[in-house]
Amino acid sequence: MKVFDLAIIGGGLAGCSTALHARKKGASVILLERGRCGGQASGVNYGGVRQQGRHPAELPLARRSRGIWGNLYALVGCDCEFIATGHLKLARNDGDMVDLVAHQAIAADHGITIELFDRADLRRRFPYIGDRFYGASLCAEDGQANPRLAAPAFARAARQLGAQVQEECPVEHAVLSPFGFEIHVTGQDTPIRAHRLVNTAGAWGANVAGWFGDSVREEVMAPNMCVTEPIAPLIGPNLGICGGGIYIRQASGHGSIIFGSGVGTADRDALRARPLAAVTMDAAKAAIDMVPALANVLVVRSWTGIEGRMSDNLPVVGPSPTVPNLYHAFGFSGHGFQLGPAVGAVLAELAIDGGSPTCLAGLSMTRFAGVPDPAATSPPANKVQPKGKGNDTDEK
Repeated sequence: MKVFDLAIIGGGLAGCSTALHARKKGASVILLERGRCGGQASGVNYGGVRQQGRHPAELPLARRSRGIWGNLYALVGCDCEFIATGHLKLARNDGDMVDLVAHQAIAADHGITIELFDRADLRRRFPYIGDRFYGASLCAEDGQANPRLAAPAFARAARQLGAQVQEECPVEHAVLSPFGFEIHVTGQDTPIRAHRLVNTAGAWGANVAGWFGDSVREEVMAPNMCVTEPIAPLIGPNLGICGGGIYIRQASGHGSIIFGSGVGTADRDALRARPLAAVTMDAAKAAIDMVPALANVLVVRSWTGIEGRMSDNLPVVGPSPTVPNLYHAFGFSGHGFQLGPAVGAVLAELAIDGGSPTCLAGLSMTRFAGVPDPAATSPPANKVQPKGKGNDTDEK
């Protein structure tokens, strides 16, 4: 009877990275993905690879992940179109500039260099930026990648090392067993058995956690994304704004502008999500306000996907607080793409080595301990509708 060292539920970037790093440690691994690897949030996001602007609790992961992004070809045989274009965060007022200065100091504590620009410096260095901004901060080593390529590349590399990656393989349920865990898959009479279990099930992560009594509330969101026709080189670094809102990058290969703002609709149970025309129009206006030269550029497509969101906009990453050998990573709240490679490396370390040098303080599920579950008094969380301006997702 086959018992794997490690089973993984969910084939997003974090799950595929976990499979790869666990195999590199010699563990026997099986990854179970309901659809295709990278088919949900990991493959339909903006593609930003940024450290700047993150909550301090995410910075150790972000820092480690940046090192992996920079060495991606050697790790997975593909650079996933990663390029360090930089990330420019724009200030709308003096208060935003104060926040940028404060974040510069926090980032420096983690070895991240951020350069500040006042209004005159911003206009001189980036003349295509709209003139209403007070200044900005630039993290030059941040950048962008193609989200369509990343999770599949990690899955391929894991397979090449001997991991079993099963796509189109819906998991119905998982339970504790004398071996560790039994995972019941649709259409398979015999459960999959593993000594350890990693839950990287994305917007369905809280459901998986609930099978083992780890109760936490996870909402869903559907970041509204757009892409334009190709244009001549215009925008250098990724562009974001203090407090969230519009975010813009220019693809390094074909020259299209990729931007996003606001949310579409998502139904977690039906596995459906769609962008909204009104939200796309508002995003286009915000993009023109940020970069006026985009006024006559044609939008050719909009899209969205299903993403999990925690109440504090921070992911759950780390061991189960109640079940030995169970590990969670979900609820990335619209900014998990950059973190994914490091999340997988850390989960593999936790599961196989029993610990990780990367700090996860502030990301444990235990931070919600003692907080009443709003599901008892709130509508079901499987459906979300846009709430208009202000309900913006951050860049990845």
